Amino acid sequence: MTKIHILRERIPVANKLLEACSLCPRLCGVNRTTGETGFCRSGLRPKVASAYVHYWEEPPVSGERGSGTIFFSNCTQRCIFCQNYPISQLGVGREIEIEELAYMMLSLQAKKVHNINLVTPTHFIPQILKALELAFQEGLNLPILYNCGGYERVATMQLLEGIVDIYLPDAKYGDDAAALSYSGSACYTAINMAAIKEMYRQVGNLSLDEDGTAERGLIVRHLVLPGMVSGTEQVLKRLSDEISSGLYLSLMSQYFPAHSAKANPPLDRKLKPSEYERAVQACHRAGLDNGWIQEL
Repeated sequence: MTKIHILRERIPVANKLLEACSLCPRLCGVNRTTGETGFCRSGLRPKVASAYVHYWEEPPVSGERGSGTIFFSNCTQRCIFCQNYPISQLGVGREIEIEELAYMMLSLQAKKVHNINLVTPTHFIPQILKALELAFQEGLNLPILYNCGGYERVATMQLLEGIVDIYLPDAKYGDDAAALSYSGSACYTAINMAAIKEMYRQVGNLSLDEDGTAERGLIVRHLVLPGMVSGTEQVLKRLSDEISSGLYLSLMSQYFPAHSAKANPPLDRKLKPSEYERAVQACHRAGLDNGWIQEL
Protein backbone atom coordinates (compact mmCIF):
# COMPACT_ATOMS: atom_id res chain seq x y z
CA MET A 1 0.00 0.00 0.00
CA THR A 2 1.40 3.41 -0.95
CA LYS A 3 1.71 6.28 1.48
CA ILE A 4 -1.13 8.08 -0.28
CA HIS A 5 -3.46 5.12 0.25
CA ILE A 6 -2.42 4.86 3.90
CA LEU A 7 -3.04 8.57 4.40
CA ARG A 8 -6.52 8.36 2.91
CA GLU A 9 -7.39 5.80 5.58
CA ARG A 10 -5.75 7.65 8.46
CA ILE A 11 -6.79 11.26 7.80
CA PRO A 12 -10.47 10.82 8.79
CA VAL A 13 -9.42 9.03 11.98
CA ALA A 14 -6.93 11.78 12.85
CA ASN A 15 -9.43 14.56 12.09
CA LYS A 16 -11.93 12.98 14.45
CA LEU A 17 -9.44 13.39 17.30
CA LEU A 18 -9.63 17.17 16.92
CA GLU A 19 -13.30 17.19 17.95
CA ALA A 20 -12.31 16.23 21.52
CA CYS A 21 -8.58 16.61 21.24
CA SER A 22 -6.63 13.57 22.37
CA LEU A 23 -3.53 13.88 20.21
CA CYS A 24 -1.12 14.14 23.15
CA PRO A 25 -1.07 12.63 26.65
CA ARG A 26 -2.78 15.69 28.14
CA LEU A 27 -6.13 14.62 26.65
CA CYS A 28 -7.54 18.15 26.82
CA GLY A 29 -10.79 17.13 25.13
CA VAL A 30 -11.38 20.54 23.54
CA ASN A 31 -13.13 20.84 20.19
CA ARG A 32 -10.46 22.38 18.00
CA THR A 33 -12.72 22.25 14.94
CA THR A 34 -14.77 25.06 16.50
CA GLY A 35 -11.78 27.11 17.61
CA GLU A 36 -11.37 25.83 21.15
CA THR A 37 -7.79 25.50 22.37
CA GLY A 38 -6.23 23.40 25.11
CA PHE A 39 -2.82 23.15 26.73
CA CYS A 40 -0.92 23.64 23.46
CA ARG A 41 -2.97 26.74 22.59
CA SER A 42 -3.42 25.46 19.03
CA GLY A 43 -6.58 25.68 16.99
CA LEU A 44 -7.64 24.15 13.71
CA ARG A 45 -5.12 25.62 11.31
CA PRO A 46 -1.44 24.65 11.49
CA LYS A 47 0.87 27.34 12.83
CA VAL A 48 4.43 27.48 11.48
CA ALA A 49 7.35 29.52 12.76
CA SER A 50 9.81 28.79 9.96
CA ALA A 51 10.72 26.47 7.11
CA TYR A 52 14.32 26.30 5.94
CA VAL A 53 17.30 24.10 5.10
CA HIS A 54 18.95 23.01 8.37
CA TYR A 55 22.61 21.95 8.26
CA TRP A 56 23.20 21.40 12.00
CA GLU A 57 21.12 18.36 12.90
CA GLU A 58 22.81 15.00 13.56
CA PRO A 59 25.21 14.15 10.68
CA PRO A 60 23.00 11.53 8.95
CA VAL A 61 19.99 13.84 9.19
CA SER A 62 21.55 16.97 7.71
CA GLY A 63 23.96 15.12 5.42
CA GLU A 64 25.68 17.28 2.82
CA ARG A 65 22.60 19.08 1.52
CA GLY A 66 20.73 19.78 4.74
CA SER A 67 17.43 18.77 6.28
CA GLY A 68 14.21 20.39 5.10
CA THR A 69 13.03 21.64 8.48
CA ILE A 70 9.56 22.94 9.33
CA PHE A 71 9.22 24.36 12.86
CA PHE A 72 5.67 24.24 14.19
CA SER A 73 4.59 26.79 16.78
CA ASN A 74 3.42 25.86 20.29
CA CYS A 75 4.13 22.65 22.17
CA THR A 76 2.59 19.97 24.35
CA GLN A 77 5.17 20.61 27.10
CA ARG A 78 6.35 23.63 29.11
CA CYS A 79 10.09 23.14 29.52
CA ILE A 80 11.39 26.00 31.65
CA PHE A 81 14.78 25.77 29.89
CA CYS A 82 13.50 25.56 26.30
CA GLN A 83 15.99 27.14 23.93
CA ASN A 84 13.20 27.69 21.37
CA TYR A 85 10.68 29.09 23.86
CA PRO A 86 9.56 32.01 21.65
CA ILE A 87 8.25 29.39 19.23
CA SER A 88 7.22 26.63 21.62
CA GLN A 89 5.70 28.69 24.44
CA LEU A 90 5.12 32.21 23.18
CA GLY A 91 3.63 30.91 19.93
CA VAL A 92 5.75 32.91 17.50
CA GLY A 93 4.69 32.00 13.96
CA ARG A 94 1.71 32.31 11.68
CA GLU A 95 -1.33 30.21 10.94
CA ILE A 96 -1.39 28.85 7.41
CA GLU A 97 -3.65 26.78 5.20
CA ILE A 98 -2.90 23.10 4.71
CA GLU A 99 -2.18 23.75 1.04
CA GLU A 100 0.60 26.15 1.99
CA LEU A 101 2.09 23.56 4.31
CA ALA A 102 2.19 21.09 1.43
CA TYR A 103 3.84 23.75 -0.73
CA MET A 104 6.50 24.30 1.94
CA MET A 105 7.40 20.62 1.78
CA LEU A 106 7.65 20.65 -1.99
CA SER A 107 9.70 23.86 -1.95
CA LEU A 108 12.18 22.30 0.46
CA GLN A 109 12.44 19.21 -1.75
CA ALA A 110 13.24 21.51 -4.68
CA LYS A 111 16.26 22.70 -2.67
CA LYS A 112 17.65 19.12 -2.74
CA VAL A 113 17.34 18.46 1.00
CA HIS A 114 17.67 14.90 2.30
CA ASN A 115 14.37 14.75 4.19
CA ILE A 116 11.34 16.67 5.43
CA ASN A 117 11.97 17.35 9.12
CA LEU A 118 8.78 18.07 11.09
CA VAL A 119 9.76 19.77 14.37
CA THR A 120 7.36 19.71 17.35
CA PRO A 121 4.53 18.41 15.15
CA THR A 122 2.33 16.38 17.54
CA HIS A 123 -0.46 18.90 18.06
CA PHE A 124 -0.86 19.30 14.27
CA ILE A 125 -0.75 15.67 13.16
CA PRO A 126 -4.18 15.68 11.39
CA GLN A 127 -3.24 18.79 9.41
CA ILE A 128 0.21 17.41 8.60
CA LEU A 129 -1.23 14.15 7.31
CA LYS A 130 -3.51 16.04 4.92
CA ALA A 131 -0.62 18.24 3.77
CA LEU A 132 1.49 15.15 3.15
CA GLU A 133 -1.26 13.62 1.04
CA LEU A 134 -1.35 16.74 -1.12
CA ALA A 135 2.44 16.89 -1.34
CA PHE A 136 2.82 13.22 -2.23
CA GLN A 137 0.28 13.71 -5.00
CA GLU A 138 2.50 16.50 -6.37
CA GLY A 139 5.68 14.42 -6.28
CA LEU A 140 7.10 14.60 -2.75
CA ASN A 141 9.32 11.53 -2.38
CA LEU A 142 11.69 12.29 0.50
CA PRO A 143 11.91 10.47 3.84
CA ILE A 144 9.61 12.01 6.45
CA LEU A 145 11.31 12.73 9.78
CA TYR A 146 9.30 13.20 12.99
CA ASN A 147 11.29 15.39 15.40
CA CYS A 148 9.52 15.57 18.77
CA GLY A 149 9.84 16.01 22.52
CA GLY A 150 8.95 12.40 23.23
CA TYR A 151 5.81 13.11 25.28
CA GLU A 152 3.54 11.23 22.91
CA ARG A 153 0.50 8.95 22.91
CA VAL A 154 1.09 5.50 21.44
CA ALA A 155 -2.32 5.61 19.74
CA THR A 156 -1.34 8.84 17.99
CA MET A 157 2.03 7.46 16.91
CA GLN A 158 0.23 4.49 15.37
CA LEU A 159 -1.43 6.90 12.93
CA LEU A 160 2.04 7.60 11.54
CA GLU A 161 3.05 4.00 10.81
CA GLY A 162 4.00 3.64 7.17
CA ILE A 163 4.18 7.43 6.77
CA VAL A 164 7.09 8.48 8.99
CA ASP A 165 10.45 7.01 7.97
CA ILE A 166 12.71 8.46 10.68
CA TYR A 167 11.82 9.21 14.28
CA LEU A 168 13.90 11.69 16.29
CA PRO A 169 12.37 11.90 19.80
CA ASP A 170 13.78 13.23 23.02
CA ALA A 171 14.17 11.07 26.10
CA LYS A 172 14.35 14.01 28.47
CA TYR A 173 14.06 12.53 31.94
CA GLY A 174 14.62 9.41 33.97
CA ASP A 175 12.62 10.79 36.88
CA ASP A 176 8.94 11.77 36.89
CA ALA A 177 9.36 14.44 39.57
CA ALA A 178 11.94 16.27 37.45
CA ALA A 179 9.73 16.00 34.36
CA LEU A 180 6.79 17.50 36.24
CA SER A 181 8.91 20.25 37.78
CA TYR A 182 10.84 21.28 34.70
CA SER A 183 8.43 20.46 31.84
CA GLY A 184 5.00 20.20 33.46
CA SER A 185 4.72 16.65 32.14
CA ALA A 186 3.08 14.07 34.40
CA CYS A 187 4.00 10.36 34.25
CA TYR A 188 6.72 11.28 31.77
CA THR A 189 8.99 8.26 32.02
CA ALA A 190 6.35 5.62 31.29
CA ILE A 191 4.71 7.70 28.55
CA ASN A 192 8.04 8.51 26.92
CA MET A 193 9.32 4.94 26.99
CA ALA A 194 6.05 3.55 25.58
CA ALA A 195 6.16 6.07 22.73
CA ILE A 196 9.79 5.30 21.88
CA LYS A 197 9.02 1.57 21.92
CA GLU A 198 6.24 2.17 19.40
CA MET A 199 8.53 4.24 17.19
CA TYR A 200 11.16 1.52 17.32
CA ARG A 201 8.56 -1.11 16.47
CA GLN A 202 7.66 0.85 13.36
CA VAL A 203 11.11 1.71 11.98
CA GLY A 204 13.79 -0.20 13.93
CA ASN A 205 17.41 0.84 14.29
CA LEU A 206 18.80 3.54 12.04
CA SER A 207 19.70 2.53 8.51
CA LEU A 208 21.89 4.68 6.26
CA ASP A 209 22.36 4.90 2.52
CA GLU A 210 25.74 4.51 0.82
CA ASP A 211 26.55 8.16 1.57
CA GLY A 212 25.82 7.79 5.28
CA THR A 213 22.51 9.66 5.14
CA ALA A 214 19.55 8.44 7.19
CA GLU A 215 16.95 6.50 5.23
CA ARG A 216 14.87 4.95 8.00
CA GLY A 217 14.99 4.24 11.70
CA LEU A 218 15.16 5.71 15.18
CA ILE A 219 17.53 8.27 16.70
CA VAL A 220 16.97 9.22 20.36
CA ARG A 221 18.19 12.52 21.78
CA HIS A 222 19.06 13.15 25.41
CA LEU A 223 20.07 16.60 26.67
CA VAL A 224 22.31 16.37 29.74
CA LEU A 225 21.18 18.92 32.34
CA PRO A 226 23.26 20.59 35.08
CA GLY A 227 23.35 18.69 38.34
CA MET A 228 22.38 15.56 36.39
CA VAL A 229 18.74 16.42 37.19
CA SER A 230 17.60 14.82 33.93
CA GLY A 231 18.41 11.39 35.36
CA THR A 232 20.78 10.60 32.53
CA GLU A 233 21.95 7.26 33.91
CA GLN A 234 18.38 5.99 34.31
CA VAL A 235 17.40 7.19 30.83
CA LEU A 236 20.31 5.48 29.10
CA LYS A 237 19.91 2.22 30.98
CA ARG A 238 16.20 2.04 30.12
CA LEU A 239 16.88 2.78 26.47
CA SER A 240 19.44 -0.01 26.29
CA ASP A 241 17.46 -2.53 28.35
CA GLU A 242 13.97 -1.86 27.02
CA ILE A 243 14.52 -0.68 23.43
CA SER A 244 17.88 -1.79 22.00
CA SER A 245 21.56 -1.44 22.80
CA GLY A 246 21.96 -0.93 19.04
CA LEU A 247 19.88 2.23 18.87
CA TYR A 248 21.52 5.48 17.81
CA LEU A 249 21.81 8.01 20.62
CA SER A 250 22.56 11.72 20.36
CA LEU A 251 23.99 12.70 23.76
CA MET A 252 23.75 16.48 23.78
CA SER A 253 25.95 18.84 25.76
CA GLN A 254 24.71 22.22 24.48
CA TYR A 255 22.60 23.17 27.47
CA PHE A 256 22.53 26.81 28.51
CA PRO A 257 20.08 28.58 30.85
CA ALA A 258 17.34 29.84 28.55
CA HIS A 259 13.79 31.05 29.21
CA SER A 260 13.03 30.89 32.97
CA ALA A 261 15.83 28.46 33.85
CA LYS A 262 17.91 31.30 35.26
CA ALA A 263 15.58 31.43 38.26
CA ASN A 264 15.72 27.68 38.87
CA PRO A 265 19.02 26.29 40.20
CA PRO A 266 20.85 24.17 39.15
CA LEU A 267 19.47 24.99 35.70
CA ASP A 268 20.74 28.56 36.08
CA ARG A 269 24.21 27.59 34.86
CA LYS A 270 25.88 25.79 31.98
CA LEU A 271 26.83 22.15 32.10
CA LYS A 272 30.16 21.30 33.72
CA PRO A 273 32.67 19.18 31.77
CA SER A 274 32.68 16.66 34.60
CA GLU A 275 28.91 16.29 34.33
CA TYR A 276 29.01 15.60 30.63
CA GLU A 277 31.88 13.16 31.09
CA ARG A 278 29.76 11.34 33.67
CA ALA A 279 27.00 11.11 31.08
CA VAL A 280 29.42 9.75 28.47
CA GLN A 281 30.57 7.06 30.90
CA ALA A 282 26.94 6.15 31.62
CA CYS A 283 26.42 5.82 27.87
CA HIS A 284 29.32 3.37 27.62
CA ARG A 285 28.12 1.38 30.64
CA ALA A 286 24.70 1.05 29.02
CA GLY A 287 26.34 -0.33 25.87
CA LEU A 288 24.99 2.48 23.70
CA ASP A 289 27.93 2.79 21.34
CA ASN A 290 26.06 3.99 18.23
CA GLY A 291 25.50 7.70 17.86
CA TRP A 292 27.15 10.99 18.68
CA ILE A 293 29.10 12.41 21.59
CA GLN A 294 29.56 16.17 21.53
CA GLU A 295 32.32 18.48 22.66
CA LEU A 296 31.61 20.70 25.65
